[in-house]
Amino acid sequence: MPNFWVLKTEPTAYSYDDLVTDGGTYWDGVRNPVALKHMRTMRKGDQALIYHTGKEKSAIGVARITSNPYPDPAKKDDKLVVFDLKAVKKLKRPVTLAQIKADPTFKDMALVRQGRLSVVPATKRQWDKLLKMGSR
Repeated sequence: MPNFWVLKTEPTAYSYDDLVTDGGTYWDGVRNPVALKHMRTMRKGDQALIYHTGKEKSAIGVARITSNPYPDPAKKDDKLVVFDLKAVKKLKRPVTLAQIKADPTFKDMALVRQGRLSVVPATKRQWDKLLKMGSR
């Protein structure tokens, strides 16, 4: 059974559209110990929502993790890991942080409780709800 994640990115640095254009990428630049811990538990086949930070503050599209985590090839630090992913589909409409915070389904989600965390796990129930909200 796959795990579900929300991956936060500043769209001016790397957006969901960039992921679509590139056909895939490796997710790097994470230094927070909690986010890195989450990344180490990711597995090929897991699914992720790409969430744009900054002015947008919205979940934008679905991606699939296409590799297990591995040491960041650009760094000489064994603590830093990356993983590969590719775009699956853009949501019909963005799901805003305000909508997420207003729904009790997400009251315990790290996206709401730990706003600065860049890699956030989601339960199956939360994942399904986010997809439903983005398909309306």
